[in-house]
Amino acid sequence: MNRVVITGIGIYSTIGTNLDKVRESLFNGQSGIGFEQLRKDFGFRSALTGVIEKPQLKGILDRRTRIMLPEQGEYAYLASAEALKMAGMDEGFLDKNEVGILYGNDSSSAPVIESNDIVREKRDTQLLGSGYIFQSMNSTVTMNLATIFKLKGVNFTISAACASGSHSIGIGYVLIKQGLQNAIICGGAQELNFQSMASFDGLGAFSIRESDPTKASRPFDRSRDGLVPSGGAATVILESYESAMKRGATILAEVIGYGFSSNAAQISQPTVEGPARSIMMAMRDAGLQAKDLDYINAHATSTPIGDAHEAKAIYSVIGDLNVPVSSTKSMTGHECWMAGASEVVYGMLMMQNDFIAPNINFENPDEDSAKLFIADKRLEKNIDVFLSNSFGFGGTNSTLIIKKFKK
Repeated sequence: MNRVVITGIGIYSTIGTNLDKVRESLFNGQSGIGFEQLRKDFGFRSALTGVIEKPQLKGILDRRTRIMLPEQGEYAYLASAEALKMAGMDEGFLDKNEVGILYGNDSSSAPVIESNDIVREKRDTQLLGSGYIFQSMNSTVTMNLATIFKLKGVNFTISAACASGSHSIGIGYVLIKQGLQNAIICGGAQELNFQSMASFDGLGAFSIRESDPTKASRPFDRSRDGLVPSGGAATVILESYESAMKRGATILAEVIGYGFSSNAAQISQPTVEGPARSIMMAMRDAGLQAKDLDYINAHATSTPIGDAHEAKAIYSVIGDLNVPVSSTKSMTGHECWMAGASEVVYGMLMMQNDFIAPNINFENPDEDSAKLFIADKRLEKNIDVFLSNSFGFGGTNSTLIIKKFKK
C-alpha cells in the first residue's frame, strides 16, 4: 500500500481568499459572517450568511471558459490554482502525468433557477446559450477544472451533502493508497447565493441572531440557535509518497486515516452511533489510539441537536482525555459541501504554525460540551496529528486523520 501525502493546499474562503489571509484570520479568531438584506427582501427567516469577495477572473481565464463556470466553480478554480502552484504542478507536469480530480459538490442552484426563469419568461430555449448546462450540472466543478487544467486522471464529483469535501479527500486517499493513481486534486466547493439557501432557510435551521452576525455561529455553546450558511472552495493535492519524492516536491503532511459510516436513521436527524463508528474506523485505519490525537476539528455547525450528538460521539471515543476540540465554523459559518476539505486546510495551517484556532463565541457549555476540552481561546500547541469530522444529511459521515510528515 502506498503512503499518501499532501503536497499542496489552496483556499478561497469567507475568512480569506488565500492561505496567508486565512491563516491570519484563524490565528486572530476573525469571523467572516455578515447580514445580507437581499435575503430579507426575499422573505428569508434569516439573512445571515458568510460573506466572500467575488472573484475577478477576466484576464485570467478566457470568456468562453468563464461562461462555463458557476459561482462555486470560480472559487474552486482559484483554490486549485493556489494548491497546484504550491505543489509545483505546472502545465508541463499536468500534460505528462495522469493527475486526477475528485471534488465535493452537491448543488448548483443559481444557474438552474436563472435558466428556468428565462424560459418561463421568454418561451425560447435558444436564449440560454451554452453556459447554463455546464454551470447547472452537479459535476460542474470537476468537468470545468478537468478541462481548464487539462487533467488526464480520474474525474468525478463526490456528492454527499455536508461530508462531500471530506469524502473527496478520503476517496482520493484510497485510490492512491491502492496504486490506482499517483496524484489527485481533491476538494470541496459551495455556492453562497441566496437561491441555494432558500429551502434550507425554510427548515428553520439557520440562526436568527441577526443583530450581531459575528456572534451568531456558536458551536457547542448552550445558547446556539442554528447554523449560518457559508461557502467558497478548498483544494488539497494528494500524491503518493514515491511520486512526491521522485520529483522533489515539498511534502506538507500525510493522510493516515479515513473512516466513514451511515446513520441508518431519519434523513435530517443526526445520531451518536454513526459519527462514533466513522471516528473509530479512521482511528483503526491510522493505527492510532485517542491519546495520539493532538487536536480535533469538529463538524459542529452550531445546531442544538447536531452539536450535542457530536460531542457525545467524540466523548465516547476519547473519554476524559483533554484533547483540544474546536469548530472553525464558529468563524466561517457552515461551508456545507466545501467544509470537509476546507477544515483539512484550516487544520494544516494550524499544524504548520503551532496553534489551535479558537472556537469563538463559546461562552457557556451545555451538559455534553462540558465534557470536552473546547478551545475557546487560541492555544499555542504543536500538532503532530489532527482529526477532522464531517457529517451530512442522509446520515453520511466522514472522518479524516492528518499527520505531520516524517520520512
